[in-house]
Amino acid sequence: QVLDGAGLDVDFHLLSPKGETLVFDERKSDGVHTVETEDGDYMFCFDNTFSTISEKVIFFELVLDNMGEDGEDQEDWKKYVTGTDLLDMKLEDILESINSVKARLSKSVQIQTLLRAFEARDRNIQESNFDRVNFWSMVNLGVMVVVSAVQVYMLKSLFEDKRKSRT
Repeated sequence: QVLDGAGLDVDFHLLSPKGETLVFDERKSDGVHTVETEDGDYMFCFDNTFSTISEKVIFFELVLDNMGEDGEDQEDWKKYVTGTDLLDMKLEDILESINSVKARLSKSVQIQTLLRAFEARDRNIQESNFDRVNFWSMVNLGVMVVVSAVQVYMLKSLFEDKRKSRT
């Protein structure tokens, strides 16, 4: 998401480890992309070369789901548990509840971070509008002062006696 900068737009490229273009967005202000990944290094680029004068402030978040924790790490606890099948069932239910709470908390943190980015973008737009309104208000005030001075001068010149008197 582009938070600040002229036009609030930027190009985005996402390349796979094989060098294939997975995502290409041209002059977008925000976007969400989901990609099925494979092993390797991915490259992403935010490109602002079309706007050489203005700089941009960018917010991005990289969320990696299911990073090898499904099969191996979650099953390690089972070999330490001794007891009946009923106990195993209860522990599995507890683990499932804990993982559900963890996933929901992670999602809420992600949503809050995204909302903070939206707020930052809106705040930058608001401050820009505030500066623009103040500038044009001062220009308007200056024009009004000049017009009032010209009107006073014109009225004063109407009432001046233009005849020259000799004494």
